[in-house]
Amino acid sequence: MVDDHNSEYIESKPLNTELETLAPEAAAEQSLPTESTPTNHTPVAESVSVPEISAAAEEEPDYEDADFAAALANFDREQAVESAAAQSLTAEEVIVTGTVVKITDKHVVVDIGLKSEGLLPLDQVLDVNGVSKFQPGDAVEVVVEREETHGGGYIVSHEKALRHKVWDVLEQAANDKTPVKGMVLSRVKGGLTVDIGIKAFLPGSQIEVRPVRNLDGYIGTEIEVRVIKLNKKRGNVVISRKELLEEEQNAKKSVTLATLEEGSILTGTVKNLTDYGAFVDMGGLDGLLHITDMSWGRLTHPRDLVNVGDEIQVKVLKFDKDKQRVSLGFKQLTPDPWLDATERYPIGAQVRGRVLSVTDYGAFVELEQGIEGLVHVSEMTWSKRMKHPSKMVKPGDEVDTIILSVNPNDRRISLGMKQLQENPWEQLEDKYPTGAIIEGRVRNLTDFGAFIEIEDGIDGLVHVSNLSWTKRIKHPSEVLKKGEKVRAIVLGVEPENRRLSLGVKQLQPDVWDTFFAQHRIGDVIKGKVLRTAQFGAFVEIAEGVEGLCHVSEAVDGTGKPVDLQVDQEHEFKIVKMNQEEKKVGLSIRAVGEEASRAEVESYKEREHGGGGKKGSNSGSSSSSSSSSSSTTLGDLLNWKRAEREDAAGE
Repeated sequence: MVDDHNSEYIESKPLNTELETLAPEAAAEQSLPTESTPTNHTPVAESVSVPEISAAAEEEPDYEDADFAAALANFDREQAVESAAAQSLTAEEVIVTGTVVKITDKHVVVDIGLKSEGLLPLDQVLDVNGVSKFQPGDAVEVVVEREETHGGGYIVSHEKALRHKVWDVLEQAANDKTPVKGMVLSRVKGGLTVDIGIKAFLPGSQIEVRPVRNLDGYIGTEIEVRVIKLNKKRGNVVISRKELLEEEQNAKKSVTLATLEEGSILTGTVKNLTDYGAFVDMGGLDGLLHITDMSWGRLTHPRDLVNVGDEIQVKVLKFDKDKQRVSLGFKQLTPDPWLDATERYPIGAQVRGRVLSVTDYGAFVELEQGIEGLVHVSEMTWSKRMKHPSKMVKPGDEVDTIILSVNPNDRRISLGMKQLQENPWEQLEDKYPTGAIIEGRVRNLTDFGAFIEIEDGIDGLVHVSNLSWTKRIKHPSEVLKKGEKVRAIVLGVEPENRRLSLGVKQLQPDVWDTFFAQHRIGDVIKGKVLRTAQFGAFVEIAEGVEGLCHVSEAVDGTGKPVDLQVDQEHEFKIVKMNQEEKKVGLSIRAVGEEASRAEVESYKEREHGGGGKKGSNSGSSSSSSSSSSSTTLGDLLNWKRAEREDAAGE
């Protein structure tokens, strides 16, 4: 077996080179050590001086096989001893104190007393800032884990060394439930890594009593935790901060519950903010400070008044011991400003405030903390051209207003801005007296009339009935267009109601007045049927003037009903006139019953002149006329009937 080693190592150049440096005398005198020591501490190498080595090299002595075998055996024993020592360290995980030789980009190279150096992963010795805790020359405690497969040295662990040192302490702390301090190193999946002598895992659910969103904020801070789980075989340690906080909170809670009562004033710390309020820690017990109880004024969000971490005084408004719910108030620590608002803000007083918000119907103005009033859109300006309050004011503006009304019970104050401007309606009656003719632009059309703007802020109404004397107008758009200029006459002014009545038809003569001036009851006139109804027909007897012929009056001289059709023309007799109500009653029957004067005169002339066609009739007629000096309606009708019969006979 020795020969085998001989043949192998004789061909090895590094081994031959080492053996050639040894003098024969030194090789002969060297005794084999009983324990393996590192090569760099071999006494043989130290005892050989440079000149002796050079001389020995020059002589190039021939070694006997026995000497070479002894050296090779010595080398094998040293290797075996070192390997056994390394295996012993690895198996028992003995803590070895080494010296840092150098630092690479991946490892800290450590001299651990063996031929090969230890390789300590760099991430095990980095601090919070990513800088190595050890520098070359520093002593470091490690545990040998295994030999590098490629022969580059031994993999060592500083964490295991620390874990072995602190493990007993941690086991005791876990059993006794005593807290330990640690430094948060980094954020990992599901939680944080904390240095408590060794790296331990702090789950995200165990950091605070309430869920935490930003874990990065804990990095670099020192915290107190409790060991809740140990696994020595795997080297896992799980810790909790939440348990300590809950115990501390429960202890404070017991004290708070014993002294808490409605109406008491306490000092608390703002823990959390929501859209509807703030949660305040009053010593282990959280109370809700609702946004409506924060200020007598308006708040858009609780952060406008408080921030997380602020210490504030609050008043206990309601306390439910069974559910352990507490309602808190902040504004209740100061008097309600609405209690004496009526005295401090009398009606008519001029006040200055800051615009808080603008809506479609007006603007809210803060007069003081907790007191705000509404300037309605109708109270902003006398002009009606303004489409939206934002055209006049915006949030943050300082405005002057007038107190219009105060309602402390409803916490409402009505304010006005236009009252500080000159009211154009006050001089309107003098400026536009009744009967005055004005010119304006049509601003708006409605079902009941048209609004005419005669100047900025002043609109007059032309009612649909005042648009035309003659036409029956259903909507103003039939005669007017929005935006066009029109002339009108002032019918009436009501400054207190801000009303101005206008008329368009009044610029023209009233056709009804003209008709009543020219006609009397009994006049027979021609008319055209405009429309019919069950009770009669409406007849146009002049332009713009209508009369009614009732069905009872729509009969001829023989009593036969006359069929009145639209657009037909007939003769009608005026039987009724009412100028105030503008009504005219018409009759066809009355026309048939009373002949015209011409017909009567013609009949009389014929009868008295003896111009009858038949002798007997003439004689009787002459006799009749001599016996009577007057002509009756019956005579006239008989004469008309005789004329019709003669005409038919011919």
